Amino acid sequence: MAMAMAIATATMLFKPSSDRRLRRSPNREGRRVKASSIRNSENLVEARSLVDQFDPKIPIEEAVTPPSSWYTDPSFFALELDQVFYRGWQVVGCTEQIKGPRDFFTGRLGNIEFVVCRDDNMKVHAFHNVCRHHASVLAYGSGQKSCFVCPYHGWTYGLDGALLKATRITGIRNFNVNEFGLMQIAVATWGPFVLLNMELESHTNVNVEANEWLGSSSEVMRNNGVDSSLSYICRREYTIKCNWKVFCDNYLDGGYHVPYAHKGLASGLKLDSYSTTIFEKVSIQSCEGASTDRVGSKAFYAFVYPNFMINRYGPWMDTNLVLPLGADKCQVVFDWFLETSLKDDKAFIETSLNDSEKVQIEDVVLCEGVQRGLRSPAYQVGRYAPAVENAMHHFHCLLHHGLTK
Repeated sequence: MAMAMAIATATMLFKPSSDRRLRRSPNREGRRVKASSIRNSENLVEARSLVDQFDPKIPIEEAVTPPSSWYTDPSFFALELDQVFYRGWQVVGCTEQIKGPRDFFTGRLGNIEFVVCRDDNMKVHAFHNVCRHHASVLAYGSGQKSCFVCPYHGWTYGLDGALLKATRITGIRNFNVNEFGLMQIAVATWGPFVLLNMELESHTNVNVEANEWLGSSSEVMRNNGVDSSLSYICRREYTIKCNWKVFCDNYLDGGYHVPYAHKGLASGLKLDSYSTTIFEKVSIQSCEGASTDRVGSKAFYAFVYPNFMINRYGPWMDTNLVLPLGADKCQVVFDWFLETSLKDDKAFIETSLNDSEKVQIEDVVLCEGVQRGLRSPAYQVGRYAPAVENAMHHFHCLLHHGLTK
């Protein structure tokens, strides 16, 4: 009995109070964490020297591609995490995952564990998914929670990130509850997408976020049916043995590989109509379709720097989020959306997803083959096909800018 009482009295529950020392400070709870993946200066110097082996000022007709080291070197990969993925707006999921109060989902980007949730008032929050006590990952997977309870020592946090309970801390000194809430990450939504920004300290105006993320392409996206009106269908994930940029390059070759690697897909497209439009951080490839049930009369392929793809064709929209897992591994997350009138047509959905699966498997084989070739001493740099690979060149130039700023 005495032991039980001792344990009970050692658990501190934190409630709103007029006492200044216990007043929660959103600014303190939400202060930014600077992420870094580079552990020593020698690696940084080595990685920066690799960046300079590509010159974005050379026109595409004369340019060589980035060297193979951009796709194989671990120090270069660490620099990319710091300079590319830990900066700016990054897509991490879709609003379907947090469509109701208390919904949450978790994820990882580089070394950053994160959790996104809606509170009881439907406000969206995002936090580093790490307990402030001893660094345990706090939540796993997705679902619904009324609070986040650490599985290690039971510290408990509200959906607004505030520390609600710290167990067995009797005798602790100089402890301010205001300073031990979850560390906040700036979060925003655009259409059906959820975005995080590791640089910002708080929420900003949604229009500013859209302009910063999509630039002048945002209206083009809306005009081509990229919006929240579609019904969510499903998700599939593919772990691929290639650098994340290999998958992006494959997407950005202007349909160059389609007649050779995707003969089934090619039969539904008029490849001679392929065109590419370049925006600030977005490239849009479009192509007339053969008016099949799945592809329709036009295919619209948008790449949003650095790693997000939006494909709109016929009644479908699918998105591809390319997550870097290492210098030679990535995960591609596919989400499918469909016009509401067809959401219950199970036969059509199954046929379409099977057709899509075939294309993805073909791309996996291609990308893994390229990654193997990039490690060969016979290859250092390649060339661009200027008439079709301008979106790829644009991507490489954006990367160079991001890695040198």
